[in-house]
Amino acid sequence: MATIYDIAKHVGVSAGTVSRALSRPDKVLPATRSRIEQAAAALGYVPNTVARTLKTQRSGKILVTVPDIANPFFAQILQGAEDAAQALGYAVLLGDTQHQPEREERYAQMLRRNEADGLIVLGHRLPPTARAIVEQSAATAPVVNGCEFDPALGIPSVHIDNVAAARAVMDHLYGLGHQRIAVVGGPTDNPLHQQRLEGARAAGKAHGRLRSLSVVPGDFSVESGHAAALALLGRTPAPTAIFCFSDQMALGALAACRDRGIRVPDDLSIVGFDDLASSRYLTPALTTIRQPMRDIGACAVHLLLAIIEGREVPLQQTLAFSLMLRGSTCGPRRG
Repeated sequence: MATIYDIAKHVGVSAGTVSRALSRPDKVLPATRSRIEQAAAALGYVPNTVARTLKTQRSGKILVTVPDIANPFFAQILQGAEDAAQALGYAVLLGDTQHQPEREERYAQMLRRNEADGLIVLGHRLPPTARAIVEQSAATAPVVNGCEFDPALGIPSVHIDNVAAARAVMDHLYGLGHQRIAVVGGPTDNPLHQQRLEGARAAGKAHGRLRSLSVVPGDFSVESGHAAALALLGRTPAPTAIFCFSDQMALGALAACRDRGIRVPDDLSIVGFDDLASSRYLTPALTTIRQPMRDIGACAVHLLLAIIEGREVPLQQTLAFSLMLRGSTCGPRRG
């Protein structure tokens, strides 16, 4: 197997130059780096990752924990994270915690054992080991939150402005003339639910309709959206619009309307949140908030690797959202 000394002899440079070209390419002149890379490929050079790990004390891996891998929202974030990590020479270890604190803690212990160089948390909790690492670190710890921003965690985060996004949805519905609007939220301890509810209530107050805004619980799943919509449709008077805090719950609400013979949007307007790939292909196509899911994953990786390399990073990185107006909303039926 070829070594860096073989490459150095082949190119006519020192072994140190070869090492720098392969590990820190920005420190070597482009022409020299190109010759070294071509020689490495021709000689079949394979980096000794074990030796590199011993020398740098880095594993070349980052860990991403996700609350529910079956949720297509998280799937798109993971794709963005994987692409960004691969481009930067890192491998991604994935942990599906299934909302279980015990699983979250077991994965966090991998960071303590140096089995990963950093941790991206896509949920809203920090397990005890990760929290201890953050509190004990003299500098910014290699722990980043993606999408479920909670300032109480005290770690860098990538997210959208959920308060402003929810307010934009409500302003749209009030602008269409809706007065009886219902919100299908998430778990009450979830920061996404809290922030989106804050935005919805702010819009209700601004439009003088806060007292007529009803809130029913959900858990971001299709099933909870279906159950919540059935309960709302059974009320007298029923709402004329439902704002679901996820596209998955909006899909369940659409199914409930189909089951009850309710026409969307003629009888009831429905809005989601996330803009999953399938949302534009529903019947009718779903009005929703578009989150830049792949960008959230990629930005979380860039943020984490900046921390690992000792660079200063912002505590918050807020990405843009868009209100996607489609066929599931219109003005309320008169009469």
